[in-house]
Amino acid sequence: MPMSVPSPKEKTTPWIIVSIIAIFLLVLVGVVFAKQASESTPYVYIKANPLPLPEVQSVEEATPVVVETLDRFDYASRMLRLANNGLYRLLSTTTRESVATSTGSTTMIVVPSVAAETLYSTHNSTWPAETTYPELGAILPFKRIIAYYGNFYSTQMGALGEYEKEDMKRRLLTEVANWEKADPSTPVIPAIDYIAVVAQAEAGRDGLYRAQMPDSEIQKAVDIANELEGIVLLEVQVGLSDLQREIEALETWLKLPNVHLAIDPEFRMKNGQKPGTVIGTVDAVDVNVAIAYLDSLVAKHSLPPKIVIVHRFTQNMVTNATLIKPTPTVQVVMVMDGWGPGANKFGTYNLVITPQPVQFAGFKVFYKNDLKTPSTGLLTPEEILTLSPKPIFIQYQ
Repeated sequence: MPMSVPSPKEKTTPWIIVSIIAIFLLVLVGVVFAKQASESTPYVYIKANPLPLPEVQSVEEATPVVVETLDRFDYASRMLRLANNGLYRLLSTTTRESVATSTGSTTMIVVPSVAAETLYSTHNSTWPAETTYPELGAILPFKRIIAYYGNFYSTQMGALGEYEKEDMKRRLLTEVANWEKADPSTPVIPAIDYIAVVAQAEAGRDGLYRAQMPDSEIQKAVDIANELEGIVLLEVQVGLSDLQREIEALETWLKLPNVHLAIDPEFRMKNGQKPGTVIGTVDAVDVNVAIAYLDSLVAKHSLPPKIVIVHRFTQNMVTNATLIKPTPTVQVVMVMDGWGPGANKFGTYNLVITPQPVQFAGFKVFYKNDLKTPSTGLLTPEEILTLSPKPIFIQYQ
């Protein structure tokens, strides 16, 4: 009898059952092990190290540091122009040079025959006076100073006390505009030139023939200058007092960045005479002591360079003038402040300013005294600019 063969269904069924049972057992074992692991050992997550990135500098490190420096070429050029003696014209003298190009052809270029700095430092004329370059932030010769002079207590000492505040400011700004028009190459800054120590006809309690102005009046001068975006000059007429002591008494104000100094030798009396009876005097030593003091203030308070104005209309008002030593942080202006007809004023300028250069030159205009007979009128900016050297400081009284 032949053997019977099981049908496909009968043949595969046991294997399916076995497979299902095996899968079930594997899942059961996995669950058991997972439970044990969770109860005994915590999971540990390992974070893969990222690929190293190139180093990037911080913004401060990546940004180049720009250190502003004095434009020495501009300074030298302006000094040569102020000298007004023909030296500046040499800068416009040019030569032609042939230069080969990358294509083999040549081209002509025009170059100055002399560098401004070289001409400034090696010329044989009296002006420019010297080769002291200032620190960054110096006013001169980059701007011309136009100042109104006086004392708020007096209507007779100058424009500051003669006119009401707003009228005075308007008049000063009119003069500023006149000078900007006369010399467009030189920006103009207004100044309040306030007499902070006033020479007196009477000795006073201390016998020194001078009056020190109260802080409130000096502050008024500073406030007006700030309103005009200008500077302050504090004048000292010391009488019989000690010049340097009077200067240092103004330290509260002189340590401000926009406050500068003016010395009036006419009222510095060395021999005990009353102010106004004879013309006073200072020596280069006196001015140099003041310069050294201002240098110390600049260094101590991180200030921009200071300016010292020194008045002069006779030789003896400033003795040994050529020994005055400006520094990189203190600039010196010698101001011709004589009054009278224009021809007389020019003569005085050529006598006490032009032959004895110190650093910068200034000129004073008297609204009233310059009109006295035989005057033909006030000198205009255009006329004053014909002087050699050209004044960089103009004072109106």
